[in-house]
Amino acid sequence: MKKSGVPYGSDVSAGTYTCDDCGYKYSNQSKTSLPPCPKSKSSPHKKNSWTIQTGQGDAIDDPYP
Repeated sequence: MKKSGVPYGSDVSAGTYTCDDCGYKYSNQSKTSLPPCPKSKSSPHKKNSWTIQTGQGDAIDDPYP
């Protein structure tokens, strides 16, 4: 599933994600929610979201916050 604009803090499954602001690649093994991009403190991030590259994302009946 590839989906962009998934906000920080969204409940997700394990997978690979790319920061929508800087392109940082993040591999989520067992987290329940997406953290902020680690590069967001050193450079401005306006979108504050990720693109799902692999993984299930959030459940249909439990949408992103």
